[in-house]
Amino acid sequence: MIPDPVLNVKSALTAAGAQDTVRIFEDKVPTAAAAALVLGCGVAAITNSLIFELDGQPLLILASGAAKVDTALVAAQLGTGKIRRATPDFVLEHTGQEVGGVAPVGHPKKLRTILDTSLQEHPVLWAGAGDHNSMFSIAYEELARITSAEPLQVR
Repeated sequence: MIPDPVLNVKSALTAAGAQDTVRIFEDKVPTAAAAALVLGCGVAAITNSLIFELDGQPLLILASGAAKVDTALVAAQLGTGKIRRATPDFVLEHTGQEVGGVAPVGHPKKLRTILDTSLQEHPVLWAGAGDHNSMFSIAYEELARITSAEPLQVR
């Protein structure tokens, strides 16, 4: 049986006109390193879906698994106040997905999204698909399109 958060991601992908490339693994892949190992790709091709809090609202940053997001740099580029890492409860409330399994899509409401420009170096990206056991593949341009993300340098 496929968990609801993963079904939501699959539905969001097809509703956006993207291919449903969700793969479900026997073992958990909660980190970029674990996912890269299972998928046989570089950690930089893993797209982490990180939820931050900005003025009480969620901000989704899609960052390379090889990147540590510089929140001060992102805030300066956006011209906003301080960006804080969200609590697990905040993440679940706004995405319907648990930390470590958050996907770029499939949330209850559309989230403001930033896309790490360094990800465009990879022909195929892999992103979480709603839980700790699933991932999907997608091209950078397609990910930007289906998330309406703002491309930005995040480190």
